[in-house]
Amino acid sequence: QVQLVESGGGLVQAGGSLRLSCAASGSIFSINTMGWYRQTPGKQRELVAIIASSGSTNYADSMKGRVTISRDSAKNTVYLQMNSLKPEDTGVYYCNALAAPRWGTGLSTYWGQGTQVTVSS
Repeated sequence: QVQLVESGGGLVQAGGSLRLSCAASGSIFSINTMGWYRQTPGKQRELVAIIASSGSTNYADSMKGRVTISRDSAKNTVYLQMNSLKPEDTGVYYCNALAAPRWGTGLSTYWGQGTQVTVSS
């Protein structure tokens, strides 16, 4: 099994910055993509950013220019640098990984427990 543990959430004023981290541990053979999703009040979970093992990235239009996703493959860790935060960015941010726990197994999707981000106006 792959476990994902997020950290770095908290309370920040509008215009401020936060850096989220997510470390994968447990039985890991390979990790394909890692990413961040969020669930804001009254909305479904949505993509924030994703990064492939190749390093290619994809961002939600609403976050482009304000967030940067990066990855340390040696540490099985993904980061999300968020700048110019807005009150509407408030929500729970979830780490996601598409990974194979053992050689010969297919890729499965794993989720972290989520970390709260609150942006005050």
